[in-house]
Amino acid sequence: MPLRHAIVYLIDKKPDGTPAVLHTPDTELAVTTASENMLGDLNESYNGKQGKAWGLFHPESGAYPFSGWLKAYLSGGCGFVEFTRDAVEHLQKLMEESNLTVGGHALFAHYQQGMTEYLAIALLHHSEGVSVTDELDVTPSRHLDMSQLHLAARINISEWQKNPASKQYISFIKGKGGRKATDYFRDFIGCQEGVDGPGETRTLLKAFTDFVEAEDLPKDSVREKTLTLVDYASSQAKIGGLVTLDELSEVIDEQNPTAFADFARAAAYGLSPEIPADKRTLNQFRRFTGRAEGMSISFESHLLGSKIEFDEANGTLTLKGLPVALLDQLKRAKA
Repeated sequence: MPLRHAIVYLIDKKPDGTPAVLHTPDTELAVTTASENMLGDLNESYNGKQGKAWGLFHPESGAYPFSGWLKAYLSGGCGFVEFTRDAVEHLQKLMEESNLTVGGHALFAHYQQGMTEYLAIALLHHSEGVSVTDELDVTPSRHLDMSQLHLAARINISEWQKNPASKQYISFIKGKGGRKATDYFRDFIGCQEGVDGPGETRTLLKAFTDFVEAEDLPKDSVREKTLTLVDYASSQAKIGGLVTLDELSEVIDEQNPTAFADFARAAAYGLSPEIPADKRTLNQFRRFTGRAEGMSISFESHLLGSKIEFDEANGTLTLKGLPVALLDQLKRAKA
């Protein structure tokens, strides 16, 4: 992923309430193997984070000036250093107003992946460790701890410029448990949540379940298509990409590549053409199967707790919303 520009600032803010001190570099980072490896590590950690949200910029204003500074930089109105200096000073101000946060190294990286341009922003912290010297001695060592990434956002610059009406050109890590300690970072970016990733993923999986039921496919075919869907969506989530409805439809059925997409659109599920797949929701979408004494049971795990109740103490399942054809068979058998 070609790195165009990157810079690191240090906001030294102690938890004791003393004013934050901003340390600024004279120039941006040189594009070297080290800086590109840093970007690669950041993206790997960011892509692996669960609990991300997708959204868009608030309208530019005094409260949310970041998008205006970014627009000026991209149009050539200012340089990368000037843009990030304005941004980090705004971040410092918001940090000062939040007494629940400490400082860190603020990284800004403008890079390209394929044909798409991105801006990654992260607040990083050091971790203490040791390293082995050439003389085979050990010495204290500090490194940026990408595994402890809690404040970060990524802006799809290309999507924002080409499709400003989009509601998902920004992704950001959401704070856990509704804590307000991270709200200032979202305000700094000036972004609002636009697409509910878990909700969209659940709707996608519901559309897929309805599709395979409507097609009355053999169990082996359903299992194969389910694995294909989960593998495709998980791989997109892993790299921070989006699930494209048309592309998913193609990988599910190469012989009839538009079948699922046509079904989903005709049934008006309200799915976006591109969906930010939620890994936690995908992990729940698995099938439980069992066979014994002429009885075969198979259902998707996301139905557990809704249409299917499991009583562990008595070893029983309670089924709700039985298929109409099965209900008719049961009624005829009882008559």
